Amino acid sequence: MVKVENTKSIAMSDSIINLDHGDPTAYEEYWRKIGDRCTVTIRGCDLMSYFSDVNNLCWFLEPELAEAIKELHGAVGNAATEDRYIVVGTGSTQLCQAAVHALSLLAGGTEPVSVVAAAPYYSTYVEETTYVRSGMYKWEGDAWRFDKKGPFIELVTSPNNPDGTIRETVVNRPDDEEAKVIHDFAYYWPHYTPITHCQDHDIMLFTFSKITGHAGSRIGWALVKDKEVAKKMVEYIIVNSIGVSKESQVRSAKILKVLKETCTSETENFFEYGREMMKNRWERLREVVKESDFTLPKYPEGYCNFFGKTLESYPAFAWLGTKEETDLVNDLRRQKVMSRAGERCGSDKKHVRVSMLSREDVFNVFLERLANMKLIKSIDL
Repeated sequence: MVKVENTKSIAMSDSIINLDHGDPTAYEEYWRKIGDRCTVTIRGCDLMSYFSDVNNLCWFLEPELAEAIKELHGAVGNAATEDRYIVVGTGSTQLCQAAVHALSLLAGGTEPVSVVAAAPYYSTYVEETTYVRSGMYKWEGDAWRFDKKGPFIELVTSPNNPDGTIRETVVNRPDDEEAKVIHDFAYYWPHYTPITHCQDHDIMLFTFSKITGHAGSRIGWALVKDKEVAKKMVEYIIVNSIGVSKESQVRSAKILKVLKETCTSETENFFEYGREMMKNRWERLREVVKESDFTLPKYPEGYCNFFGKTLESYPAFAWLGTKEETDLVNDLRRQKVMSRAGERCGSDKKHVRVSMLSREDVFNVFLERLANMKLIKSIDL
């Protein structure tokens, strides 16, 4: 047995780094360089009313935010906005809850509507559908295993959180009117994945935080085809929070407009900046993982209509696994790296979700500690 004596040579900082959450601070440097172009001035007499547009079904949606959303989707080409109702929410978390509520209410049954997602799934879906203990819907777990009769809602995240794969529905019930789907496209943007086509579904969720990194503004939006569904979603948000902060909407609108303006810039294209940063991080991570017991998914290339060329995917999260029979979340915790356990995502102890969106210094420490684990594993203790 060979014992590692010189532990100081491979020791890292004593600070705990939290890569469990998806706090998108990686883009701070870009917006710092943009300077005051996104600055918004709000006077004390501005934005005092609950109402934004009384003629709109979503009457608390600021018109300038609605316009900015349409313009950005049009420029990127990732989602259809024609003949849709835009429902704004306090992040896509609130909108997902509103959509589940609306679909369950309109199902009109006496039994709770089943809610499922294909594993590995976004762990917060479980919390969202169980926290209030609603009698209208019930979390039923992994969509791959779902075979219960009756109305159900399938949550489809594409690219998927946590493993970055492109997803479609997996519950096979052709022409089943009781089957409803909510598509979460939080990461369907050019810096994460090739934009292969314009998405066109009944309910599509997007979040400001994962596009630009402005998670603190708490803004998301849903593109909804059916008027009754949109109406019930609005009713939910009214009861839940009496609308959405106007200050956040005005700031989001300003930033989205700047984002759209930079789409054609050779020097300020945010999506180009984000893609290069994500590419660099994924390449460095794969280099550390190479020839080790760790595993990472492989993603197929796709033709990106936005960039006009074939590209790889660089997801916002790394679905890190290990070939060993071990509890990986605890292994990382011993290296003072916090990650999200695979079991929370409907998977196993051999997998964890690791955020790729931290600040650069934090990401560098993560790579060092992962390399340290790789080194220790390579020695026959």
